[in-house]
Amino acid sequence: MTETQKLTFDELIHHWALEKPDQVALEQDGDALTFSQLEERSRRIVSMLRTHGLAKGDRIAWLGKNARHYFELFYSAARMGVVMVPIGWRLAAPEIAYILEDTGARLLFTGEGFDDLGALACSQIESPPQVFDTVGAQAEIASAPADDFTGAGPQDAVLQLYTSGTTGNPKGAVLTNANLFSLRQPAEEAAQPWSSWDDDEAILICMPCAHIGGTGLGIMALAAGIRGIVQAEFTPDGVLDGFEQGITRLFIVPAALQMVVHHPRARNTDMSGVKYVMYGAAPIPLDLLREAVQTIPDAGFLQCYGMTETTGTIAMLPPEDHCLEGNERMKSAGRAVPGAELKVVGDDGEELPIGDVGELICKSPSNMAGYWNLPDATTAALKDGWMHTGDAAYMDRDGYVYIQDRMKDMIISGGENVYPAQVESAIYGHPAVGEVAVIGVPDETWGEAVKACVVPKPGQVLDPDDVIAFTRERLAGFKVPKTVDLIPEMPRNASGKILRRELRAPYWQGRDRQVN
Repeated sequence: MTETQKLTFDELIHHWALEKPDQVALEQDGDALTFSQLEERSRRIVSMLRTHGLAKGDRIAWLGKNARHYFELFYSAARMGVVMVPIGWRLAAPEIAYILEDTGARLLFTGEGFDDLGALACSQIESPPQVFDTVGAQAEIASAPADDFTGAGPQDAVLQLYTSGTTGNPKGAVLTNANLFSLRQPAEEAAQPWSSWDDDEAILICMPCAHIGGTGLGIMALAAGIRGIVQAEFTPDGVLDGFEQGITRLFIVPAALQMVVHHPRARNTDMSGVKYVMYGAAPIPLDLLREAVQTIPDAGFLQCYGMTETTGTIAMLPPEDHCLEGNERMKSAGRAVPGAELKVVGDDGEELPIGDVGELICKSPSNMAGYWNLPDATTAALKDGWMHTGDAAYMDRDGYVYIQDRMKDMIISGGENVYPAQVESAIYGHPAVGEVAVIGVPDETWGEAVKACVVPKPGQVLDPDDVIAFTRERLAGFKVPKTVDLIPEMPRNASGKILRRELRAPYWQGRDRQVN
């Protein structure tokens, strides 16, 4: 059996421990763990979890930045079918409390610096999980026996990522072993150069682990049997350090890539070992591509399109479609990856003719098992096995997909998903706010910025800065409006629905798409 036929964490960890026992699996700040050490250590973690009564199907959570410790816990829990729930460290305590309560997590592991936030979130729910800081968890793991256990199967859930919901509360996308690993074999069979790996390769993991773009890179490293270099969070200096440590691949959002190539150190950093720069969340601006190619001249650039519910990438724009002079295909999200099928459908669910705009849907073994405890939302999203992305798009004759707008009003700012309804709900609590609508407007650094359009209550004087400060106390920083417009009334249609398009239009005038 080749490694591409292995569909579980248990199989892969055992396989690489036999095949590459002395090769580094994970490292952070120079602290490395080999595949043989990962095999032994993960058995101890399984024993520790079992001592606390955890069994297949139970949930544990992580609150913290990226850490080697997180990936050790995640890989090990997945071996036995315990589901890891990484929580965004930028979230406010009430948002964290909601996720903990929704999952019914039995244990909460906190990263360095997040003990107080974890305790505050747990104080807000009736049945809080048992909390382990890193020191306490490490001590228990060290004293646990490396016993044998029964591994989870391909269809067992192992990861639950929360994606913001249009109704305010986030939804937990449940992902199985098979969701995470099934597309590897068709990718390798397609013999695409970026689907093969050399033994000396390394992946940089610097995007947030609460996103598929962060945890997904750790999964990719384990699947390929190569070194995963973990950094707590993205910084331009950190990425440049990664180049010096020998990374050969990384995933980065365009706004972050721009910060890297503009950094003074970039001119003197050796990047000749980089094979592929994967980017996503937005198309790459032509000027940025030119700068990036000049800075990282030996790398191939791959645009990756996907979502949490599809376990990441379902369409890719390959290096040969990137051109320094610019071309039409660079405006696309690429074509379906091997093993996935994409089509554009109308309101009736029927496939539309080439060039017509409709909703992009996907059939793939990577489509999530469903939303946690939300059967109706699952049925609506996964109709007849097709994941409905919520993105408005059209497809050309060669199968390239062109995203035109978001059918669910989502804002993407610096690679973070922001849903207007949640921000609006927070702002409505302000005593001087009568009505509010939240929109995304173009931002040269972050792609889009959050803007609130507010109608004050009659007779009230409202300070935009006060609205921003009020929201910051209630939501993660990336969801807080950068600007607030005070308007006399909301534009509405005949049925009274707020017309966000009219609010957005002045800011997007002169652009051919309503995404940036």
